Amino acid sequence: MSLSQTQPDRSTRASIILVMGGALWGLYWIPVRFFLDQGLTGPWPGIAMYCAALIALIPFIWADRRLLTRQWRDLMLSGMFTGAAFSLYSISLVYTDVVRSILLFYLTPIWGTVLGLVFLGERLSLMRLAGLICGLGGLFVVLGDSGFVPWPQNMGDWLALASGVCWALGTLGLYKAGNISISGQVFAFVTGALLLSLLSLAVLGNQTLPNIAQGETLRVVGYALLSAFYVLPMVYMTIWPATKLSPARVGLLLMSEVVIGLASAAALSGEPFGLREFLGATLIVSAAVLEILRK
Repeated sequence: MSLSQTQPDRSTRASIILVMGGALWGLYWIPVRFFLDQGLTGPWPGIAMYCAALIALIPFIWADRRLLTRQWRDLMLSGMFTGAAFSLYSISLVYTDVVRSILLFYLTPIWGTVLGLVFLGERLSLMRLAGLICGLGGLFVVLGDSGFVPWPQNMGDWLALASGVCWALGTLGLYKAGNISISGQVFAFVTGALLLSLLSLAVLGNQTLPNIAQGETLRVVGYALLSAFYVLPMVYMTIWPATKLSPARVGLLLMSEVVIGLASAAALSGEPFGLREFLGATLIVSAAVLEILRK
C-alpha cells in the first residue's frame, strides 16, 4: 500500500479518535464540579486530578526517560501551552457557567486557523471556511438566546477564552513535534497543567483554600486517584490526534465536546437545552463532519 493511500486513512482515524476524545471532554465538568462540592475550590479540583494522572504515568515515562531527557525543550513548548489550556479551562468551570466556559473555549478554531495560515502555510479552502462558519454559527445560535455575545463577562469567562488561545498554540507545538512519544506529550501536558494551577494559587490567594469536611480527606484522595482512569484516556485521545492533525482541524473536531457538554449540563445541572441549543449543536456537528471529509 502506498503512502498516499495510508496517509488519508491515518488522518481519518485520528479525526475519529479526536471526536471521541472531545466527547469525553464534554463530561469533564462533572468531576470538576464534584470535587468542588467536596470542598476543593478554585484550581484544586484540577490539581487533584493532575497529581493522580502523573502517578499513573510514572511507569510509561520511566521507560522513555532517556529519550524524553533529550527532547525536553520541545516538550516544554507543547506542554506549557496545552497544559495551560487544560488548567485554565478547569478553573473556568469553577467560576462561570458550563455553557459559557465550553463555548468561549471553542472560539479556538479562529486562533487555530490563523496559526495554520501563518506558520504552516495552509490555505483557507472552501471546506475549511464552511466548517468555520458552521462551527462559529452554532456558537452564536446557542448564545443568542440570552443575548450573550461571545465576549468575557467575568473571570471564568476570561479564563475560558485564554484557554482556547493556549490550546491553539499548544496544538501547533504538538503538530510540529510529532516525533516525541505520546506518553511524553501527555506527561508534558499534565505537568504543564499542574504547574500553572499551582502558580494560580498565588494569584487567586486565600479564596482558593480547600474546605474539606473533617474526616473526608482520605475519601477525597481516593476519588482523585480514581479520576486518573478517566483523565488519562481522555488526554491520550486528544494528544495523539493533535500530533497528526493541524491546529485548525483539531479545534474544529474537538467541537464534539460542545454537544456532549451542553446536553450533559442540561440533563444533570439544569442548564437549558431547547430548540436553540439543538440547532446550534447541529451546526457544530456539521463543522466536524465537514472537517473530517475535507481532503
